[in-house]
Amino acid sequence: MKILLVEDEEGLIFTLTDRLISEGYKVTTARDGEAGLNAGLNNSFDVIILDIMLPKKNGFDVCRELRAKGIFTPILMLTAKGETIDKVVGLKLGADDYLTKPFEIIELLARIEALLRRSTNTIANSLESYSFGDIEIDFRRAEVKKSGIPLDLSAMEFKILQYFIEHRGEVLKRDELLDEVWGYDAMPTTRTVDVHIAWLRQKLEENPRYPVYIQTVHGFGYKFTA
Repeated sequence: MKILLVEDEEGLIFTLTDRLISEGYKVTTARDGEAGLNAGLNNSFDVIILDIMLPKKNGFDVCRELRAKGIFTPILMLTAKGETIDKVVGLKLGADDYLTKPFEIIELLARIEALLRRSTNTIANSLESYSFGDIEIDFRRAEVKKSGIPLDLSAMEFKILQYFIEHRGEVLKRDELLDEVWGYDAMPTTRTVDVHIAWLRQKLEENPRYPVYIQTVHGFGYKFTA
């Protein structure tokens, strides 16, 4: 498994690289945001570990540009800040998980393993394409069209839609969506799920107030029905 580590703290680079290599990972390092972005765009990795505070280009911008270019490699963001807003911004831009400095390396390794498991399961279970109503989805290109017109979905909205389709007909609880799509269960409120689903409905449904495809199952969660 190949990991891209985008970090500018020399001590942390040395410590993480040494431990990851000892765990059997192949590690590529980048010491600023521009180098990290170029590495992520031009090479194939299984996980990207991305610090937020970086020279030349911050982690938020790197994450945003990778997702905009169709790079959906799992991203674990590192931040020295404990503010919830930083975590929410990173996740909304398409990051899969976050870890606040300082952290125990054993926790980092557990997060990486979880990301790899989810990524493998998603690839194994996903279709190349899928359509319902006037919606067409190309999973390989991460493209969604409505009546032939491309829709502007965020990386997280696309991942939610993909998870719904992979589990079509099943009732999905909000906590499950947080665990499986966002990749963690420590959000301060499951309202985040409701907000993202409301955005999806605005883009997919003919009448978002009376959704046909992404239905609310009161007292339980949501269900995708095509």
